[in-house]
Amino acid sequence: MKLFRTAAIACFALASLGFLAPAAFAVYPEKPVRLIIPFTPGGAADLMARSLSTKMAEGLGQQVLTDYKGGAGGIIAAEAAATSPADGYTLFFGTVGTQAINLALYKKLPYDPVKQFASVGITHSIPRVLVVNPSVPAKNVAELIAYGKANPGKLTFSSAGSGSTSHLAGELFKSMAGIDMTHVPYKGSAPAMTDLLGGRIAMTFDSVTVYADHIKAGKVRALGVTSLKPIGALADVPPIANTLAGFDVSNWAGVFVPMGTPKDIITRLNSETRKAMADPESRKLLIANGIEPLSSSPEELADIIRADIPKWGKVVRASGASAD
Repeated sequence: MKLFRTAAIACFALASLGFLAPAAFAVYPEKPVRLIIPFTPGGAADLMARSLSTKMAEGLGQQVLTDYKGGAGGIIAAEAAATSPADGYTLFFGTVGTQAINLALYKKLPYDPVKQFASVGITHSIPRVLVVNPSVPAKNVAELIAYGKANPGKLTFSSAGSGSTSHLAGELFKSMAGIDMTHVPYKGSAPAMTDLLGGRIAMTFDSVTVYADHIKAGKVRALGVTSLKPIGALADVPPIANTLAGFDVSNWAGVFVPMGTPKDIITRLNSETRKAMADPESRKLLIANGIEPLSSSPEELADIIRADIPKWGKVVRASGASAD
């Protein structure tokens, strides 16, 4: 009888384990995934995030919901992502700004881009374009610099927020050109564009995505790109570095997760980002809008950040940029 009871208990235990197995050992992901984006809708980040989230959703078999948290140079979004559970259900669309530049721009950050985030993979590179309102009497970068020197303080430049790459590009330009310009921060590219088109702002450094149609329509004038080489979407617009030697403001974006996320989940997410960025239709759309699709291993992205933190720290100090 005792042997029978023991066998029965064992069978019940095995049956119980079998019943619980699907819940206890569920395959990731078993529910929608959230992608936090440190911008407001409407800019280049919107195009990149929507394309990325759509393709990743196809591979993961779950929705990838875009959660826009713009403002404060990406700090609001980064802090929200950094303090989320490390379970693979919260992703962060981090940038060179949130993961490297902010360390130099802000004396105190409510998040640590190195200690609180694990890299998944780089996804995009976004060269910026310098555009001016047609009321600015400059047809090229050299003329813009000459105008700025002749009219100290008259030029205004907008950005997507204090500490953003567009802000840093303007501060670096101001420093290297030796001209006096006034920075006007906005909460995202869309409101900044409205004021530039309306003539309330003289110029800006923003993504091709935001201004491509307005450049073609002649509503703004493109004077230069912030990369060292011309870009396909604006092949006839020269690099600013042709006039200001060494001017280079590269901007990248990638996927991150809270530190402590299981390695197998990071590996899965990396695989899906690579597939998303290799999609032919997505690549064609991105390249047409001046965005370069990229991919990397988690380790390669971590290496980029380790190199960019001191690099941009030096640039920020030299330019005098500060968001505090």
